[in-house]
Amino acid sequence: MRPAEPADVEPIAELRAMVMRPDLERLGRFDEHRVRQRLRDAFRPQHTSVIEADGMFAGSIALRPSETDENGHWLEHFYLSPELQGRGLGSAVLRTVLARTDTDGELVRLNVLQGSPARRLYERHGFTLESQDPVDVFMVRPPGRVHTARRRSRSGAKRTDAQEDR
Repeated sequence: MRPAEPADVEPIAELRAMVMRPDLERLGRFDEHRVRQRLRDAFRPQHTSVIEADGMFAGSIALRPSETDENGHWLEHFYLSPELQGRGLGSAVLRTVLARTDTDGELVRLNVLQGSPARRLYERHGFTLESQDPVDVFMVRPPGRVHTARRRSRSGAKRTDAQEDR
């Protein structure tokens, strides 16, 4: 990961449109312009990291200080290129970011679209349901919440996220 720069906004906006399209279409909320503009309007390079794999742009993640909770952050704009999803990169990035918030004793909140498979990733990393509406699921993770959920590997054996990432 590297710190984001203002010039990163367009590649991140394009990736957002690509990865969110299936869920937004399923919810009847996809708008070609709006999906990109919302990222542009909310983009804060000082709170964003660019994820690179093999020296190439692979995604982004932002950790923005909460405006209402002095001891908390919002995890936002976490997008990975579709060809890199399911390979443990998302778990590795989350572990890195959450290790920092745990060390600082900070609460982390996020929202994910209803029915998004990303919710399972967040649950494996200690996020729990805080509230929801017809479009969004709001989740929270207190500091130090270690994920303990296990997944089955392709062979059927239970494996931890750390084992999946190897």
